[in-house]
Amino acid sequence: MEFSAKQIAEFIQGTVVGDENATVHTFAKIEEGIPGAISFLSNPKYTHYIYDTQASIVLVNNDFVPEKEVKATLIKVDNAYESLAKLLTLYEMSKPKKTGIDPLAYIAASAKIGKEVYIAPFAYIGENAIIGDNTAIYPHATVCENAKVGNNSILYPNVTVYHDCKIGNNCILHAGCVIGADGFGFAPSPEGYEKIPQIGIVVIEDNVEIGANTCVDRSTMGATIIHKGVKLDNLIQIAHNVEVGSHTVMASQAGIAGSTKIGEWCMFGGQVGVAGHIKIGDHTNVGAQSGIAKTLKGYKSIMGSPAIDAKQFFKSSAAFKNLPEMYLSISQLQKEVKELKKQLNK
Repeated sequence: MEFSAKQIAEFIQGTVVGDENATVHTFAKIEEGIPGAISFLSNPKYTHYIYDTQASIVLVNNDFVPEKEVKATLIKVDNAYESLAKLLTLYEMSKPKKTGIDPLAYIAASAKIGKEVYIAPFAYIGENAIIGDNTAIYPHATVCENAKVGNNSILYPNVTVYHDCKIGNNCILHAGCVIGADGFGFAPSPEGYEKIPQIGIVVIEDNVEIGANTCVDRSTMGATIIHKGVKLDNLIQIAHNVEVGSHTVMASQAGIAGSTKIGEWCMFGGQVGVAGHIKIGDHTNVGAQSGIAKTLKGYKSIMGSPAIDAKQFFKSSAAFKNLPEMYLSISQLQKEVKELKKQLNK
């Protein structure tokens, strides 16, 4: 499909600068722009590309002022990145949607399947499982007995939803993620470690996206809960009885130990580690590779291991590189003080 600059501007409430009849049919990064493509500029580091890009249309922020001629038609908006996201969503929605149940899928007789569902070859739907309307289950995905998946959700290949777990509406579970495997619960005994049965469940609320090979463990009792709007990257571990607050986001390889409560609207960088049985307040921003060992109040930015105030961490980092010289200086001062004491004691 082809769209003109005028049509796009009307959809995203932008202002056209240039040819409003310029048309596009695809997307491209600004440095890889081609005729017929729409691109965007939001990061100032990429500004120099706008003067040479071959893209037909470029989304820019309202405050963008070109330093020289720009060949592309510009559409000025409040937030170019956000506007691009709207266009990409529209593009994705325009794609034909798969529906129907493949004869090679296994569906238990007691399972309940909604309307306009897609169930791919070799998918497995267990006893008493519930699949909501407009949901897509891709090849080799498994929904075990008594599990529930809501409306308009997507389970990509090899996703596993264990028994009794609940997935909300408008959720996306990427390939290989596991919802409801046993929590890491073992009691030491003279013979070794005795397994503690994990009899709880996992509850994933609406509008959650979970990345490839991420694991959310079932609770020992009660529920591990991922609240609405949470976005988890690939390769994340959420342990048993954890609760992640609404709209919190976590980057790859973060790990949350058991029974920890994460607040709303938090942001965790990659490889953040959080100890168990603590609470992290709302709006906490955590830098990559940080380690959190104690309860934290919200509305702060922290970094390091153990994590401290982010500004303090950067000051400490600046001093850290000078530690060898500082050590030598202190050693020299100690020698001098020792000599002075000897002189004074004579």
